[in-house]
Amino acid sequence: MNRTKITIAVQAATSAMIMGLASQAGAFEVTAENVKAEVYGYARMNAVYDIDEDIGVSTQSGSFSAVNTGAAEDNEISGHFDADAVQSRIGLRTTVSEDLKMVIEGDFRGNGGGDLRLRHAYGEYKGVLLGQTWSNYNSFVGNTSVLDFDALAGNAGLQGRVTQARYTMGAMSFSAEDSNTSILDSTDSKESLPTLTARFESAAGPLSYSAAALVHQISYDTGSDSDDAVGYAVFGAAKFAITPGISIQGALNYSDGANYYLYRSGENFGAADAYLDGSGSLQTISGYGGTIGMGFDVGTGSINAGYGMVTNDWDDAEDDGAAVGDQHETNSNVMLNYQFSPVKNVMMGVEYGYFMVDEVDGDDGDASRILFAGQYNF
Repeated sequence: MNRTKITIAVQAATSAMIMGLASQAGAFEVTAENVKAEVYGYARMNAVYDIDEDIGVSTQSGSFSAVNTGAAEDNEISGHFDADAVQSRIGLRTTVSEDLKMVIEGDFRGNGGGDLRLRHAYGEYKGVLLGQTWSNYNSFVGNTSVLDFDALAGNAGLQGRVTQARYTMGAMSFSAEDSNTSILDSTDSKESLPTLTARFESAAGPLSYSAAALVHQISYDTGSDSDDAVGYAVFGAAKFAITPGISIQGALNYSDGANYYLYRSGENFGAADAYLDGSGSLQTISGYGGTIGMGFDVGTGSINAGYGMVTNDWDDAEDDGAAVGDQHETNSNVMLNYQFSPVKNVMMGVEYGYFMVDEVDGDDGDASRILFAGQYNF
């Protein structure tokens, strides 16, 4: 493309952006020769009333780490209101012919809320993807639609974005990803190798389904002591459309030494993958979890209900003398919402959420909240 055509394309893109912002139309699209560029995103407000105690974080999602347990429940201060717009996002998608595309997207959840955060930044050519996007060890097939940005515990896989090299061939995809590992009470963990994943995702009639597996290395090195262990995880997810307006969906997960990928285990997200026993050897920690939910279309909206749960097995670590009494053994939550679209490109919704925590030492706690969301798409 010569300089004149580039200038024309930029001017067209700027004009389209101004017109789109004024009219709240769909994604702004500009085409010049064989290059198509789209600007997309949404503005969103989330507001929450925490009934029992304040457990909200940025985007007003509920945090398991903020749920009081044991004696701390006696000092709860009820009735908290808060709101923010940091979930709002903007992205640029560029396509060059049918084989090459690039995406850059961000939101404002960075540093606890307010700073621009990179979500996606990748290019893809003929099935080869390089950059940051959703982990290949991930699926949305079995997810129940909820308003809480961090969603249900036990959703399939990572539910997050990582830097990776991925190859997709039909329903199969393989990746080498930036590894994420954690060793209980240790700051000497290291990442020596990437995490390797494989996923299959397809559909047949009213049934959509996905399954994936990963393997990675857990390592630590203090300079005088070191050890390695292998962690792995698997999940399966499915959605079945009972009728065009009614669906049931869910997921099952298992992890042994890969609890970062067991969604919302630990204090809020990933639990530790391993611990050091008395001899300085790494011992992996296992966990499992899952979700189940239903969705019902009602007029211009839908009613959605979901339950999620994850649990970790700390027994071996406790037997070896590790201090795990205050670790989260089980996190679970329930969400029930109504979402509707009064006009095109606008979504409103209200959701009840209930969060429960059970710790290794027997302490437990729970909290209830009401979340309201309003989203305007462009």
